[in-house]
Amino acid sequence: MVRELQRNPQLGLHPVGYLDDDLTKQKHQIHGVPVVGKLTDLRRTLDHRSVNEVIIAIPSAGGKVVRLVTDVCRLKGIPFRTMPGLFELIGGKVSVNRLREVDIADLLRREPAQIQDELVGVALTGKRVLVTGAGGSIGREICRQIAHWGPQMLILLGHGENSIFEAMLELREDFPSLPFQLVIADIRDKPRMHSVFTDFRPQVVFHTAAHKHVPLMESNIQDAITNNIIGTRNIVQAASAIGTKLLVLISTDKAVRPANVMGATKRIAEMIVLEAAHRTGHAYSVVRFGNVLGSRGSVVPLFKRQIAHGGPVTVTHPDMKRYFMTIPEAVHLVLQAAAMGKGRSLYAEYGSAGTHPGPGRGPHPPIRT
Repeated sequence: MVRELQRNPQLGLHPVGYLDDDLTKQKHQIHGVPVVGKLTDLRRTLDHRSVNEVIIAIPSAGGKVVRLVTDVCRLKGIPFRTMPGLFELIGGKVSVNRLREVDIADLLRREPAQIQDELVGVALTGKRVLVTGAGGSIGREICRQIAHWGPQMLILLGHGENSIFEAMLELREDFPSLPFQLVIADIRDKPRMHSVFTDFRPQVVFHTAAHKHVPLMESNIQDAITNNIIGTRNIVQAASAIGTKLLVLISTDKAVRPANVMGATKRIAEMIVLEAAHRTGHAYSVVRFGNVLGSRGSVVPLFKRQIAHGGPVTVTHPDMKRYFMTIPEAVHLVLQAAAMGKGRSLYAEYGSAGTHPGPGRGPHPPIRT
């Protein structure tokens, strides 16, 4: 980051010092810029040095670290910005252009999970990969991270032509040599799904297409059933018919002892996938998400709107616990789950631990986390 600032004086950003908790770096200079203390010395540093802005250049910083810095900066009236999280930098480059305002995702994020990249590479490199719901927030990030691994072909399937087109533009800009196929289709159309799978013969499928807004599905039960259940059945049957060996369904923690229509339809979708895995012996698995920061339907945008309007921030229950992860982190763990999948696997990504159905409550193995 300092090298980038020094190479671009037109930015008007002159580095005056580092704060670093590594004791071996204290009182040293790096690229001519002194290490003036540890992170806990931020308040003293702002008091005794002429500082106009603070940059958090720690992509893997947890929420506790980010909050420590932002709290001091707000108290002192000093602007602050941050580098994106570690998972957001995958396949990209660290540059000044990636600096951005600190947002709620930075304040809530945990220490990044350890990822086994070699497994993901084996599962995706040189393969024909199809993603349903590819224009959605999760589907688009799955496509972006898959592209990083050099698949033979990436097939983007979605119902909304505009979102698929926008996803293609993003991917083509970053991966100009990667072969793409764009498919505008409804997963509820069984003949069309079989035709798509027969034409492209995907070896790996990520099924993200779903209706997931809980209140909306309570008043649109028929569409919840046809899209989440019948659509999933169509995808699974089409994949089985052409011999697709690896399939991952993106599900939700609301499928745990479901108390609403959306959760119930996703639970049945899980059962369809896991039954097919048992019947075919293929590596078909399910990954359950909790709250994904920035995804469509996440509770966080609602909280942000409520805060912007001065409150109140509404919660389901005072004792309720929510578990959060960023979109890139969630997707990277999905890719690892796919690479690890041996069939009939159900993974929970930071969902409500210990609340999955017990023995006899459903035809699936224990959750692997």
